[in-house]
Amino acid sequence: MNVFIRRLLSLCVFCALSVSLCSGACAEVDSDTEAVAGHGFQLGCLSCKVRLEVPATATVDWLFRAPGWKDFVHIYTYDGESPNIIHEQFQDRIQWHGSKKTFDLQDATINLLNVTFNDSGTYVCIFNRILKYEHYEFPTIVKKNFTLTVVPTARRGTASIVSEVMMYVSIIGLQFWLLVEMIYCYRKIAAAGEEALRASAAEYLAITSESKDNCAGVQVAE
Repeated sequence: MNVFIRRLLSLCVFCALSVSLCSGACAEVDSDTEAVAGHGFQLGCLSCKVRLEVPATATVDWLFRAPGWKDFVHIYTYDGESPNIIHEQFQDRIQWHGSKKTFDLQDATINLLNVTFNDSGTYVCIFNRILKYEHYEFPTIVKKNFTLTVVPTARRGTASIVSEVMMYVSIIGLQFWLLVEMIYCYRKIAAAGEEALRASAAEYLAITSESKDNCAGVQVAE
C-alpha cells in the first residue's frame, strides 16, 4: 500500500512539473489602472510567447498620451541591456521591473516613481519581437494599452471589500467549528471517563461481593 501511495505521489509531481514546463513561467495579467499621487506605481505589461522553444529577441517601447493630447509621446525604451528614459516629464522616475538577464523580453513592467496628477492618461506598451527560426526570422509587434487614473488617496474597490469580508467570515466560521469540535471532544472524553468510573465501581463491587462470599464459605466450613 505504501509503495502504491509513493508511486501515485510521484506521478502527481511529474504531471505538475510537466504542466508547469509546458505552460511556461509567463502568465499575462492586466495592469492596475489606479495610482495614488505621491506614491510609486507599477505599470504592468506582459507578452508571452506561444512557442517557448523558438529563440527570440525583443525590444520594448512605452508611449504616453495625457488627456487632451492629440498624439502619443515616446517616454521609455529598453533593449535588454540599456534602459532609456526619453521624455522629460518622466526623467529619473521610471525604473525597469521586467525581464532581466535576457534579450527575449516577455515582461515589460516598469515602476513609476513619485506619481503626479500629470501622469494620468493612456499608456501603450509595444513589444518588437523577432522570432528566430532555423532558416528565417519572423518579426512580430504586440501592443497593449490601458488608461491610468491618479487619485489623491487610495480608494478601496468592491472586490477588495468583499475579499476582506469573506476572510473575516472564514475566520469566524473556522473558530466556531473549532469550538464545536472542542465541546464535542470534551463531552466524548467526559462520557468515556464516566463510563470508565462506572466500570471500575462495578468491578470493585463485584470483587467485594466475591470476597464476602468467600469469607462466608470459610466460616461455614469451620
